[in-house]
Amino acid sequence: MKHTVLIACPDMAGLVYKISSVFLSFHLNIERNDEFVEKQSGQFFMRTLIKGTCNPIELEAALSAQLPQEAQIKVVSEKKKSIIILCTKENHCLGDLLLRYDSGELDGEIKAVISNHTNLKDLVKKFGIDFFHIPAENILRQEHEKLIAEVCDQYAVDFLALAKYMRILSPSFVAKYTNKIINIHHSFLPAFIGANPYKQAYERGVKIIGATAHFVNNHLDEGPIIAQDIIKIDHTYTWQDMQQAGRDVEKVVFAKALSLALNDRIFIYGNKTVVF
Repeated sequence: MKHTVLIACPDMAGLVYKISSVFLSFHLNIERNDEFVEKQSGQFFMRTLIKGTCNPIELEAALSAQLPQEAQIKVVSEKKKSIIILCTKENHCLGDLLLRYDSGELDGEIKAVISNHTNLKDLVKKFGIDFFHIPAENILRQEHEKLIAEVCDQYAVDFLALAKYMRILSPSFVAKYTNKIINIHHSFLPAFIGANPYKQAYERGVKIIGATAHFVNNHLDEGPIIAQDIIKIDHTYTWQDMQQAGRDVEKVVFAKALSLALNDRIFIYGNKTVVF
């Protein structure tokens, strides 16, 4: 059986030796190891894929005994994580995730899709996935989010994927799913905010289009960044061409970020990430 071991702690001499010695004492084989030291803070990060039979709780305890008191240690068993997608009306990110899931490219299980509109219901049903319409009209935001949380809790969800979900989440909802909500948006921020950013960018004559995927926190679009990408454009692009190009980048970046999260490749440190 395979496990992923995630360790974050202050850096010091002999850490890798101590950790490897614990693995050896449990008769575990290291199949892959990634490590990084953030020089400014002196923080050590290590992700190790191990193979063998072990009790995760006992392994964590053994590692804890060898590492600094501040060490954060997590042993993750090999199993597919559950995802719930939240969407509104735009179909490109949702449709891309559904296709990847259907073809076995997504290392997780899409349990349900929740939307405040019914526009994408038929698309979701084609993939045999549960669709929940939870309208937001004439209801307080807290009540609306309570209904969403009730659905999420039915499935013991690991991650919420905001596939162009066009509603701002409350601090209480974000706190309930800390470091479990992943969002995607264009990379023009903080420039070209408000309505139709692609038209604003066209009028400014931009030469690149990009997308950013990040964890959601209580600062709008300022959570820890997971993945980004860009493509080059030129003067021949209309704002509609730019919008389509932006959607293509959003799909790829969103899927990549979700895959990294599903495979336990992300450490969150302050408002930054270490991605292996």
